[in-house]
Amino acid sequence: MAKLAGVRTPKRSRQTPPKMTRTFRLTPKKVVAAQRVLGTKTATETIETALDLIVFRQKLVAGTAAMLGVDLVPPEQDGV
Repeated sequence: MAKLAGVRTPKRSRQTPPKMTRTFRLTPKKVVAAQRVLGTKTATETIETALDLIVFRQKLVAGTAAMLGVDLVPPEQDGV
């Protein structure tokens, strides 16, 4: 493929995996409600943010389960 003069191809960030196209049948009211809650502008951004939160929730659950039986001690309060 020939390169056009003056046209740059954006490089992909190592932290941004390639996107895949999917089609979903979603209830518009749910998408709008989720956008309001998450503060997102587009349906794609809303879905990606919601998926990120689900993965984060699972990490919290796993971390909490791993901490079962561990005695937690509050940090010392300096000067109080």
